[in-house]
Amino acid sequence: RKQATEYSTSSSDEEFESKPSLTHKAKRALRKRRKLEKETKQLIKQEELKRLHKAQAVQRQLEELEERQRALEIFGVELERELRGEADSGTKDENQMLHEWFELVMEKNKLTRYESELLIIAQELELEDHQSRLEQQLREKMAIDDSLKDEMDLNEEDEI
Repeated sequence: RKQATEYSTSSSDEEFESKPSLTHKAKRALRKRRKLEKETKQLIKQEELKRLHKAQAVQRQLEELEERQRALEIFGVELERELRGEADSGTKDENQMLHEWFELVMEKNKLTRYESELLIIAQELELEDHQSRLEQQLREKMAIDDSLKDEMDLNEEDEI
């Protein structure tokens, strides 16, 4: 036991002596850096969540838009049959049916433009997410000291 205690004491003393003691300024700088890294990670996470919520909203809007387009398509088919005289138009005259037809076409064009806008927003969100991931990878690569990097690591950093 005595030898084991002496051995463990001496080895822990050696470990303590072999570790360079950090100065007060270095400790403070290290704490500040870690705090900054933590805050940065939190901001990145918040931005990811914002993009996720926005993407989910865009997806819901696209689904609703698709339903409205289907309903318009069904109504358009019925109206077209009435205009051709294939279906009973009831009390509607041809001018009223043509007016409804043009309104239907205008509404369909409006929905198509809105769909294009939503798809552009979705693509923009994907690009922002990709950019964020690349920035994170670059930060991780740049955090490593250049003397520890090999040629492949340096090439990857340049590529990012």
